[in-house]
Formats: sequence, structure tokens, C-alpha cells
Amino acid sequence: MSSSDLLLSRRDLAFLLYDWLDVSRLTERPRYAEHSRETFDAVLDLAARVAAERFAPHNRAADTAEPTVEGGHVRTIPQVKAALDAFAETGLFAATLDESVGGMQLPHAVAAAAFAWFQAANVGTSAYPFLTLGNANLLLAHAGPEQVDTWVRPMVEGRFFGTMCLSEPQAGSSLADLTTRAEPQDDGTYRLTGTKMWISAGDHELAENIVHLVLARIPGGPPGVKGLSLFIVPKVLLDDDGSLGPRNDVVLVGLNHKLGYRGTTNTLLNFGEGVHRPYGRAGAVGYLVGQPHRGLALMFHMMNEARIGIGAGATALGYTGYLKSVAYARQRPQGRPVADKDPTAPQVPIVAHPDVRRMLLAQKSYVEGALALVLYCGRLLDEEKTAPDGADRERAHLLLELLTPIAKSWPSQWCLAANDLAIQVHGGYGYTRDYDVEQHWRDNRLNAIHEGTHGIQALDLLGRKVTMRDGAALELLLETMRATVNRAWKADGPAAEMAGRLGAAVDRIAVVTRRLWAAGDPELALANASVYLEAVGHVVIAWMWLEQVLAVEALGSPEGEFFAGKRAAARYFYRWELPKVAAQFDLLESLDRTTLDMRESWF
Repeated sequence: MSSSDLLLSRRDLAFLLYDWLDVSRLTERPRYAEHSRETFDAVLDLAARVAAERFAPHNRAADTAEPTVEGGHVRTIPQVKAALDAFAETGLFAATLDESVGGMQLPHAVAAAAFAWFQAANVGTSAYPFLTLGNANLLLAHAGPEQVDTWVRPMVEGRFFGTMCLSEPQAGSSLADLTTRAEPQDDGTYRLTGTKMWISAGDHELAENIVHLVLARIPGGPPGVKGLSLFIVPKVLLDDDGSLGPRNDVVLVGLNHKLGYRGTTNTLLNFGEGVHRPYGRAGAVGYLVGQPHRGLALMFHMMNEARIGIGAGATALGYTGYLKSVAYARQRPQGRPVADKDPTAPQVPIVAHPDVRRMLLAQKSYVEGALALVLYCGRLLDEEKTAPDGADRERAHLLLELLTPIAKSWPSQWCLAANDLAIQVHGGYGYTRDYDVEQHWRDNRLNAIHEGTHGIQALDLLGRKVTMRDGAALELLLETMRATVNRAWKADGPAAEMAGRLGAAVDRIAVVTRRLWAAGDPELALANASVYLEAVGHVVIAWMWLEQVLAVEALGSPEGEFFAGKRAAARYFYRWELPKVAAQFDLLESLDRTTLDMRESWF
């Protein structure tokens, strides 16, 4: 078994990408015409190799030797920079970008699969290119040509890294309360003053420069989120010839030390403190992106991409923990079968015990279901950008909008549960640093908060995505899931049984959603939004599993352990997990006011 075999399943990725999502057909479209299955496989093989050889070996070291500040500079272990240099050499900084800026123009589904190897190997180190890619994609979509040439091209080359700077100490996730100011200057630039908190990759010595994307207020703008504008604020300013110039007035105040992701610097930054005085004056020099007061709308381009990326990272952490617990269960002897009363009989590997198999099967159903959802979202993004028919592009856009909060939150909850089970499979050893699974749990625990908590995603799903365009996105999702149900009814084997269960759950979503909003009380409708997110998420994953079962049957119902495992995991999810949503839908349909009516003084 190679080291990459304990990160992700190459066989599973091939099944999902080629047998189910049929990404090879994307090469018929002009954007991907230079690619083939061979080039896709070459990228996946390269990602697996570099992740295993350059990222995985220092995952523990970066966790135990966290970044420190020495003389005003952030120090990380040398393996982090070596791994990022190796990543840059692969060209994957430019994986999905346009050829015009040096991009590879890979399909997003393939790029997501490739990047998952790095997230599984070392989520802390992979956070640096993850944020940089999101930064570059936002600028490509919304910045002017000069800004793209100045800031995006160095990021594509891996020379500059990027961040996004939203939160502030007094505001947290309430972006309406941001106070960072941006004063316009006579030369068209702005001078920013303010403090940003929880900025991942906010300071380091891993690249020549750091390109911060900062939300701030231009004086005179409207209050709340409608008054936010977006600015490029580099750590180091550039001279007219593009070379590094004076240090900008961006100051590292300190590092936050988190439960997980310890290899990623997480910072408190001051803008405009006056420690550095670019061009003789205090104030961080910034460059407006797009129109004034449209900053949050632009930042959502990066935030939505990051949300799906967080879901992918959560999936990758759950997946590698699952594979490692399977390997452990196969080689760890302990106990004897219940029916074997002979104490002198040899011990059996713990995988022989039914409860261990239950825990492994639960993990498998979570992580393989989540991986299907993440790659499906990548495929939707490819459809949104390249489908020949405008109606197909709009359909993909609507589905992706609705699925984004689920793709972020469901893996963050249930692949964390997979990591918890991986620890349990390891027994007492699982709680020690002798094995990786405890670190995977700690790293994954952060994903429930990264890019918006479960509660925020729930409000987004039920309060905005479900109701937008008079419910068009939700109706499209229900219609799409029902189409899968109808295909499954016509199939032989286990798919037909699953179709009945999924169809009933899909119908229940429609009924419960109408009930929640029919009361005419938004506060009541949203009081239990997190339950709605979890229940709908479970139905979506059940849909992903039925799609996989149908993909297996489309291959002629092949035999073999891989396909038998797929059928067993789907059966587990439908019999053990999907029934849970009935109680959740009952609660939602009752318009329960328990949490809403709870008074602060009663706690």
C-alpha cells in the first residue's frame, strides 16, 4: 500500500468523475478541448504524488511546531515552504484559470478532486494555496485588466499569496458592524485604517508578497452591509516596474492559536497603525475593486468558493481518517467472535467485530457521500460556465446557489463525526499522538466555523436560498431529485427500494418548507433553521447515494469488492441515516417555539 492510498481512494475518484459525472464529455466543449481523460488522470496522479511526498510528511510537525513571531516576522517550519514551492511547480495554482493568465483551464470537478489530495495530506499547509486561488478567482471575475496583470499573475505563478479580510474583533460574523475605513486619495488610491481578526495566512514569510482583499467603508456610504467596499491591500507595495517597493502599513498584531489547522498562520492585523509609513504617510494603501459599496457582493464570489472548498477539506479529512481506521482495524488483533468460547483461540482483527464494522460503514457512508456532493458541485460550476445552452447554465447556477450552504455544512458536521468514529475504532490509541486520527478530528472541528457557522449557513439556506426567485431554486432541486427517483423506479435491485424512501423524503421537504413560511412569521420560520439544514442535507446525501447506485447499475451491475462496498454503504445510509430526518421534519412542521421562547434568565 502506497502512502497516498491512506489519503484518498483513487478508485473512488475515478468512479465518481468518469462513471458517474462523465467529466470526459466536458472535453467536447471549447474551454476544455485541449484536455482528455489522460490529462485529467495525469493531474490526479501528480496531485496524489506531491501530496503524499511533500505535504503529508510534515503534517504532524506543522501541528506540533506552530508558527511563531520572532523580531516581527512569522516563522514556520521549513517543510511548509518547501511543500508550497513544490505545489507551485505543479502549476495547480492555475488549475482552473484562463489560459490568457497562464491557467490550465481544467474542469472545476477535476481540480476539486486534485486539490482534495492536498487537503487530506495536510490541511494546514494547503490552506495557503486554497486562499490564494479564491483571491485570484475573485479578481479575475471583478477586477480591471491592470489589477489582474499586477496582482493575479504573480499569484498564478505562486510568488504572491492571497487572503480575505472580513471579520473584526467587535463584529465577528456580523459584517454589518464592520468599521474599517477607507479614505479616498487624490491619486485614486485609498488609505485604510482598522483591525481585522481571524485572518488565515494573514502574515508569513512563505511568498514574496501577500495580497489582502479587505472589506472597508468609504465615508459617506450607506450603513450596514450595503456600505462595504472591497480593496486590494498588499503587504508590500509595488514600484512602477512591478518590483517590490515599500512596506505597506499593514501590521501583524499577533497570532491566534487554534485547536486545529495549526500549520496555518491565523492573525490579528492592524491597517493604518502608522508603524510603516508608505510614501511618508500613515495609512494602508488600498486599491478599490469594482464599484464603491458593492464589496460584499464581490466578496461573496470568494466566500461561496471558499464555502465549497471548506466542505471539500472537511470531506478530505474525514476520508483520510476513514482509510486509516480501516487499515488499523484490519491489522489490530483483539478479542474473539462472540460465538467462539475458546479463550486459547487466536485473536481476530477488530474488523471482524460487528460494531467495528458498523463504525467503519458509517464513516464510509459519510465520506463517500460527501465526496460525491463536493464533486457534483464542481460539475455544476463547469455547467454554469461552459454549458452550450443558456437554460442549462442558469439551471446549474440555481442548483449551485442552493447547494452551497449544504456542501459547506454537511461535510463539516458529518465528516467530523467520521473522524470521531475513526478515533473510536483506534480505541485508546486513537486519543494519542501516535496516530493521525486525533489531529484529523482537531483540524476538522474548525470547519464547522470556517466561512460561516452551521447557524449562518442554515439562515442562508432557509432564509435566502429557499425563498429566492419565489422558490425557484428549491423547486429545481426537488425536481432534480425526483428525476433520480423516477430513474431508480425503473431499475432492478436495491435502487427501487431506495427510490421510495428518497421520494417520500423529497416530498416532505416541500411540505415542511411551505409550512414554515406559511405562518407569516420569519422569526418563527428561522428559529430552527439548523435542524432544517441538517435534515435537507441528509436528504441530499441520500440522493447522492442513489445516484451512485444507479451509476453502478449503469455499468452492468458489476461484481467486485469496490462495487459491493458502494451498495453496502448506500444501504446503510438509507436504513440507518435517512430515517432520522422524519423526526426532524416533524419538529419543523410543528412550528416548535421552544428555542424562540427561551428567556436569557432561564439559563
